[in-house]
Amino acid sequence: MSKYGFSDLGFAKLDIDRKIRRGFAEVIYCPGKTPRHLKEIISELLKNKQEAVLTKLKEEDFRYLKRTFPRLKYNPSAKLAYINKNIKPSNRGLVVVISAGTSDMPVAEEAVVTLKIMGNKVIKLYDVGVAGIHRLMHYIEILRKAKVIIVVAGMEGALASLVSGLVSCPVIAVPTSCGYGASFGGLSALLTMLNSCSPGVAVVNIDNGFGAGYFASLINR
Repeated sequence: MSKYGFSDLGFAKLDIDRKIRRGFAEVIYCPGKTPRHLKEIISELLKNKQEAVLTKLKEEDFRYLKRTFPRLKYNPSAKLAYINKNIKPSNRGLVVVISAGTSDMPVAEEAVVTLKIMGNKVIKLYDVGVAGIHRLMHYIEILRKAKVIIVVAGMEGALASLVSGLVSCPVIAVPTSCGYGASFGGLSALLTMLNSCSPGVAVVNIDNGFGAGYFASLINR
């Protein structure tokens, strides 16, 4: 590491100082990087006693990296891999992760794995969308115990506003690209969430489960 707080690998400048500033190491976004790039980045992170978290990682790239890093774990639904210490859930509050439909689960799982890596207690409620809202209401007491809630939804994305109207905690809305033609790859859900009339809803980008999990963990400190 240089005196400026980063490691220069030529193709990447790893922000080693980020763990001190933010409380968690730089996370690797994998698309656009070769397996060799990923291998060198992980090696450098581990050399500097950092966690290694890789988002949007293809399964074939995971298998390649696993040969060098046998401790690397992978969630194929979330497409997220990680090497970290065995972090037990802290005494912080509860984070609830909700998916509107089963098709939204991969993005929800990305949020869940991120939260657990960062030491949060998590409860998952999947396939409880607005087409059958009685499914969600069955868990109303769990929702009201949460310190922060993540709502993952595609289609029209209405679930985040509905949940926010039921609870007192912040809600992080994650639009997904799930939906038919006029959903425009998640844009319709994104616009619905941004235009929520229920105060207390923050919105991350389309399919960004990692960003939602990270933000929720900061709220839950």
